[in-house]
Amino acid sequence: MKRRVVVTGMGLVCPLGNTVNESFSNMINGVNGIDKITLEDVEGWKVQIAGEVKNLNFEDYLDKKEIKRSDRVVNLAMVAMIEAVNQSNLMDESINRKRLGLFIGSGIGGLKTIEEEVSTFATRGQDRISPFFIPNAIINLIGGKIGIKYQIYGPNLPQVTACSAATNSIGEAFRYIRDGYLEMAVAGGSEAPINGIGVGGFASMRALNTSNDINRASIPFDKERSGFVIGEGAGILVLEEYEHAKKRGVNILAEVVGYGTTSDAFHITSPDESANGIKDCILEALEDAKITGKDLGYINAHGTSTQLNDKYETLGIKKALGEDAYQINISSTKSMTGHALGAAGAIESITVIEALRKGIIPPTINHYVDDPDCDLNYTFHKAVKREIEYGMNINLGFGGQNAVLIFKKVKQ
Repeated sequence: MKRRVVVTGMGLVCPLGNTVNESFSNMINGVNGIDKITLEDVEGWKVQIAGEVKNLNFEDYLDKKEIKRSDRVVNLAMVAMIEAVNQSNLMDESINRKRLGLFIGSGIGGLKTIEEEVSTFATRGQDRISPFFIPNAIINLIGGKIGIKYQIYGPNLPQVTACSAATNSIGEAFRYIRDGYLEMAVAGGSEAPINGIGVGGFASMRALNTSNDINRASIPFDKERSGFVIGEGAGILVLEEYEHAKKRGVNILAEVVGYGTTSDAFHITSPDESANGIKDCILEALEDAKITGKDLGYINAHGTSTQLNDKYETLGIKKALGEDAYQINISSTKSMTGHALGAAGAIESITVIEALRKGIIPPTINHYVDDPDCDLNYTFHKAVKREIEYGMNINLGFGGQNAVLIFKKVKQ
């Protein structure tokens, strides 16, 4: 018999805030978190805007030595983890820490470290490469450092699936608990790609918007969209078997009820124009949750603001849900946060959970020009009050990655 899995803690650091409450409050108020890059000197860069985390002093949360010896991608995850730990009472002595796992994904990992150490090698030689280079570059050390700090002895299994990494990580954690391998898991994602090679790499692919107009750059489902805005951040969820959570007496925020994941097997960057991979992924998650499209009240779409993603994601939703697709509030909060790559699925899953808990759907902002290929209810401009029981998060990634999660509101 499959076991119920619930969310008992969340932590969030993103361009709209450094806590869950601050971030969601700004989302429902349509605040734009995209601005000129401050982390780097962008003089001469083609792309000069991004969704940066703001007003975050790592020293308010972490030891100075810990900060210095870690890449930004780890430090962002550590800050989000603190909020999730406190909410879930994760240091509860009754928890069997061998039955507590880690599933924290990333699309790229310690990219700033890679940039700096390659430069060191090129200018100063191999002997000057930092001994912290490899540990700070590899993705499993995001969870690894969290595991060391919080004595988490279960499996550390980050999913590295580009922009669906966090969604797949949460989904796999869900399965591990549901099927009896673990009682609890820390799941989510972190990304810190706002640096020379991160921005330059995506710009060279022509994946990024180059207008540098913060109000017309990340414009999902708008006919004039021309690329995404790169972002950063971290989201952490604590997942727990339902009876285990009840026994501990912790607050249950939502239930995870469905997960689907498929591959397009079509192209290294472009989505399949048939949208069948997206369609099948949605249907797989619905079947897992034992619901239909009629039950869904909200979808947080991948909605990257690229021509092909928004067109074919819309098609995939319509293929999967039929006429029910038009009755669902959909939004892309990337219009406010930018695209945090492998962390996006964690940021957006937390958004879905908050929408369920608070009965309000965040908007898609900065839309002005309708696109006939994108004709669903994208909740443009203003948040909508709506009591919903089920919400869905969709994330898609380079290589044809598709991942979908479904969350259910829990009556306290």
